[in-house]
Amino acid sequence: MSLLFETIRLLDGILQNIEYHNLRLNRSRKLLYKSTDEIDLEQLIQIPSTLKTGLYKCRVVYSKEVKSIDFEPYLPRTIKSLRLIEDNKISYDYKYTNRGSLNQLLTKRERFDEIVIVKNGFITDTSYSNILFFDGKQWITPSTPLLPGTMRSFLLENKLITEADIKVVDLKQFQKVRLINAMNPFESGKDIKIEKIGY
Repeated sequence: MSLLFETIRLLDGILQNIEYHNLRLNRSRKLLYKSTDEIDLEQLIQIPSTLKTGLYKCRVVYSKEVKSIDFEPYLPRTIKSLRLIEDNKISYDYKYTNRGSLNQLLTKRERFDEIVIVKNGFITDTSYSNILFFDGKQWITPSTPLLPGTMRSFLLENKLITEADIKVVDLKQFQKVRLINAMNPFESGKDIKIEKIGY
């Protein structure tokens, strides 16, 4: 079985949304490895004194136990266009380090910056993030993600976004798109015009 990982946003020495990462890590350990104990990442992660200012990515690799914790500076990707790619068999229910199926789909993006994966007619995720759609009044995320992310969970729990089934034929109802994940919170997201989604 592939190892799993958490990517945690470290901003000015503070781990962001850590409670959501704890929940997912411990839920995955329980379901996949029958673990009965709980790991507290906030207690486990020792932040180097040299990383007290700036934005960094903290990567925690684990199975039943934590295998490694690494830090690296983070520079967000620039995404201006998205290509719809259909795959009705893809599965990424847990945050595995083995991202072979996602990376394979990403090779099909051609002239586009990123892909949007369509499964059985429904919008799911991009290769590395959850996705939000704006209809002029509210932000909506697909109720069929491949992997419900920690930022997505935070936004839903705080009623900042809502969720609904979104099919490819529904895209014309929306004005713009925003990509979110642990490293790219809602407030720092860059909008992509709906016209920039192609085939």
